[in-house]
Amino acid sequence: MRHAPLRPKTLARLAGLAVFAAMLPSFASESGGHSDPAAPIVLALAIILVLAKVGGDLASRFKQPAVLGELLVGVLLGNLSLLTEAITGTPLRYFETISTDLHLDMLSRLGVIILLFEVGLESTVGQMMKVGLSALLVATVGVVTPFALGWLASMWLLPTHSVYVHIFIGATLTATSVGITARVLQDLGKSQLTESRIILGAAVIDDVMGLVILAVVTGVIGAANAGTTLAVSDIAITLLKAVGFLVGSLVIGRWLSPRMFHIASLLKARMVLLAFGLGFCFLLSWLADFIGLAPIVGAFAAGLILEDVHYQDIKDRDHHTLEELIHPISYFLVPIFFVLMGMRTDLKAFVAPGVLSLAGVLVVVAIGGKLVAGLGALGKGIDRLSIGIGMVPRGEVGLIFASIGAGLTIKGEKVVDASVFSAVVVMVIVTTMMTPPFLKWSMSRGEKKKAAAV
Repeated sequence: MRHAPLRPKTLARLAGLAVFAAMLPSFASESGGHSDPAAPIVLALAIILVLAKVGGDLASRFKQPAVLGELLVGVLLGNLSLLTEAITGTPLRYFETISTDLHLDMLSRLGVIILLFEVGLESTVGQMMKVGLSALLVATVGVVTPFALGWLASMWLLPTHSVYVHIFIGATLTATSVGITARVLQDLGKSQLTESRIILGAAVIDDVMGLVILAVVTGVIGAANAGTTLAVSDIAITLLKAVGFLVGSLVIGRWLSPRMFHIASLLKARMVLLAFGLGFCFLLSWLADFIGLAPIVGAFAAGLILEDVHYQDIKDRDHHTLEELIHPISYFLVPIFFVLMGMRTDLKAFVAPGVLSLAGVLVVVAIGGKLVAGLGALGKGIDRLSIGIGMVPRGEVGLIFASIGAGLTIKGEKVVDASVFSAVVVMVIVTTMMTPPFLKWSMSRGEKKKAAAV
């Protein structure tokens, strides 16, 4: 999408809008109490949504994914009390308060479910089967290597932390952001290249593997928190449970989906497709949680299952695909998640011993682990460097993993504490920012090399 040049007047208007939104809490506090308990929530939503769009717009103007702008806006808001205290002597605690608000947290959790549902809708089971051996090998190397390196790095830098922290940090580095990679390739006009198809196919498989690892890790941590010992049988059962759920939901879902939408097509109410699609997504999310997996596993599986061909009659009637109908809901809920994740990044944590070194090592490990993945691509003349770079961005997936870790506890202590969470956020920001320019350089270099060889 093209943007108008970032002129001083445009920047001033955006800055003015951002400052006005950020100052709303001060006006609200002076106006007295609220008669309706929903009032503080709608004010927080107004601020979050407006500033998320301002941040996303600025990021897009600088050729960066909008999600990066939303995340950075959250980081600024969450640490605004430091700035206001330095300037006025009185800290503004409002944004620290809303970052832990239970109502907003619930909306952000729904945003994550919708996001993974949306990612699943962008792919099909058939496409995953057709990407070939190269994509499978790239994905496998791109999961195993970062996981092992992240575990070792955590053991080295956090020797006093439990083994569960090391495992979770390794798991956080496994997945690749399909959305960011796809957007970059689309902007470069390279989506149809062989390398691009391998990257996107591997990223989808990568996400499935990452979700399985997440399910296993959270299951093991949950068992440890309950007081049971870490046993190989527990890991095997959790792994079988995760794989069984994914395979079972895909097989049963592909049989059930056409029949479900046939019934839906008989209804004359409006937005039937959206209602049944979301209902199916939420049902699988609940089933995933019911058997001990993360709800996002079910949401992703639901997206993979629901293909256009299953609801062709309703699509022809409503003139929209399910993916198109989901977008407005996604535009509302998903930014809440990213802004809140940014708010929960405590910049004061960086002065704690070892945090910056952990962040730096995680960045190196995150980049190196995915660059090695490019070696898994088969075929003569394949640009393996570009494939490796295309697998680097963690984006929303890394934040989802980190947020789940922040919610897990063992004997009352968080698995991912404030310092580890902040280090992970730095890793996400760096890997997300570096991908667009480096992938553009690498692919241009690869094309020149191929042209010279002809």
